[in-house]
Amino acid sequence: MKKYKTKKRFGQHFLHDNHVISQIVSAIRPKKQDTMIEIGPGLGALTFPLLKHLDHIQLIEIDRDIIQRLTELADNRLTIHAVDALKLDLSTLVDAHSLRIVGNLPYNISTPLIFHLLESGADIADMHFMLQKEVVDRMVAAPNSKTYGRLSVMVQYQCRVDALFNVPRGAFSPPPKVESAVVRLQPWQENSPYTKTNLSCLANIVNQAFMKRRKTLRNAIKELLSQEQIEQAGIDPKLRPENLSVEDFVQLSLVLHQQ
Repeated sequence: MKKYKTKKRFGQHFLHDNHVISQIVSAIRPKKQDTMIEIGPGLGALTFPLLKHLDHIQLIEIDRDIIQRLTELADNRLTIHAVDALKLDLSTLVDAHSLRIVGNLPYNISTPLIFHLLESGADIADMHFMLQKEVVDRMVAAPNSKTYGRLSVMVQYQCRVDALFNVPRGAFSPPPKVESAVVRLQPWQENSPYTKTNLSCLANIVNQAFMKRRKTLRNAIKELLSQEQIEQAGIDPKLRPENLSVEDFVQLSLVLHQQ
């Protein structure tokens, strides 16, 4: 096949470093019967090392040229879904096993895509993603840090998050302008450490708070909750949003949901 030219509009940076590929496969620990879904397989740099341990893999790809190349392989271990991952209905892919999802995600859609996938969190065992390191840092950030924010709270509420390892720019072709990292997300099922709450209320509180992260909580979310209601949640209204734990935001969302 002729050499493939990456497309900027799809944010394509193809992984080619065999050591990094081996690290990712080791982190995933694929098993033969897994229902494995790879988002953005590219030319298969990770796909085929994974297939050494799997009976089958489902691929989500939007680039017609890549779809054609993968189809021409005529490998019956591949099922290719020609769909935008942001419009993917995971429920159509669920079988007897929980879904395992992997992908080298385009940086420009990584955050909205993760939120989209988490809408089907009950069907997902785990997700392993290559992301911009800055995004991974924000996902795992703890309170009282500059990187702690909306993404930290919303992802940690829904998942156990583990930053696994960093990946140098030279591991990709073409090399991206930013550093990358691999992260593991495991949606909480019955083992969540957080009080169950309404996700829309939580998102509303968190969004409002971090839009005004330099203000005190009393001023940042005054359109949603009064000072008395914040105190009702057991939280000091004079704290700033970045000082609150995930559970603190959950408690605020419970008060909001009662209105």
